[in-house]
Amino acid sequence: MAKQENLLVGLDIGTSKIACVVAETSPDGKIDVIGIGIHPSRGLRKGVVVNIESTVESIRLAVEEAELMAGVEINAVFVGIAGSHIRGYNSNGVVATKNGEVTKEDVERAIDAASAMAIPADQQTLHILPQEYIIDQQDGIREPVGMSGVRLEARVHMITGAVSSAQNIIKCCNRCDLDVTDMVLEQVASSEAVLSQDEKDIGVILIDIGGGTTDIAIFIDGAIRHTAVIPIGGDHLTNDLVIGLRTSAREADTLKKKYGSCMVEMVSPEDQVEVPSVGGRPPRPMPRQIMAQILEPRVQELFELVKGELQRSGYQELVAAGLVLTGGSSLLHGMIELAEETFDGLPVRIGRAKDVGGLADVVSSPVYATSVGLLLYGQRYRHQPNSQRKKMKKNGLWNRMRRWFGDAP
Repeated sequence: MAKQENLLVGLDIGTSKIACVVAETSPDGKIDVIGIGIHPSRGLRKGVVVNIESTVESIRLAVEEAELMAGVEINAVFVGIAGSHIRGYNSNGVVATKNGEVTKEDVERAIDAASAMAIPADQQTLHILPQEYIIDQQDGIREPVGMSGVRLEARVHMITGAVSSAQNIIKCCNRCDLDVTDMVLEQVASSEAVLSQDEKDIGVILIDIGGGTTDIAIFIDGAIRHTAVIPIGGDHLTNDLVIGLRTSAREADTLKKKYGSCMVEMVSPEDQVEVPSVGGRPPRPMPRQIMAQILEPRVQELFELVKGELQRSGYQELVAAGLVLTGGSSLLHGMIELAEETFDGLPVRIGRAKDVGGLADVVSSPVYATSVGLLLYGQRYRHQPNSQRKKMKKNGLWNRMRRWFGDAP
């Protein structure tokens, strides 16, 4: 049995599914996935908890399945957070170095200065992600410690989320006897799993298409520059099929995954599917092209919204590496072709989790991109003294959470 200190657990609490992935870290730093649990999500809407009891039950079932497969007891998790309440800001802060040479303390003071901006009272800082440092007008510096200079400027991307949403996620985990080691924005986690460093350096857009929302992250010069959430996801495609095919949501979702396409021209007019009816009526044969005619406008709308977000960010000319699609809905037939058509020929690929061992063939599906990304994020930050978790404690979120649940003195 794996030792608790060697365990990493990623818990992706999504609108359509709860995915729990357990991994063991080896002395050489590799991650081996040893357990997976997945269960339909009940109690979330557009990434936000709307029914605590249903969410707790779904989390418990997914975690129990992962525990049985891995043969371990899960006590702590890295959990993802998403939803339209997420906000992203670019900010900068300037400090004077104390001895003419940049120290870790100078870097921390510069980051604190950059993050000292007014945010709404119902929002709390989730991440402060450094983009670059500028020392005495010299920009593009990624590791400033040890360099000479008297003026240090830090540019950061600051991500905030609704305090109530974070509170509800932690409450659901605690009711399953799970401690939340850290809370991570889902597209930040997914980027750890599916993007290469070269793509981040060249410029890339990550589009994580979940059940209730589509999460966007833009990377330029190795750092995250823009984040956004679009309130359209795979469940909207399923709901369109429910109305268009006059069938149940469960059957519509099955048909979407098995026969769905978002490009009408890629479907043969002769292809037929059998659509189950409701109310005891017999199933009906239907041309597969009808499903594509229902799905294509919705996916086109989604990509147009992403394109508009890219234009608003001002980075549309800098994403030479193109688009990386991930999330369960990215597997829909025709996604790559429609994205290339919408984004004027930018290269597009499906993002799959990499750099893990063990059950790697299972978690390589885009469905597990966020869960595996949470493991990789956890491995990178849990032993670092300047981890986001400590920054969040410093910013007061975790202390406030403890007070809410009566754990703080």
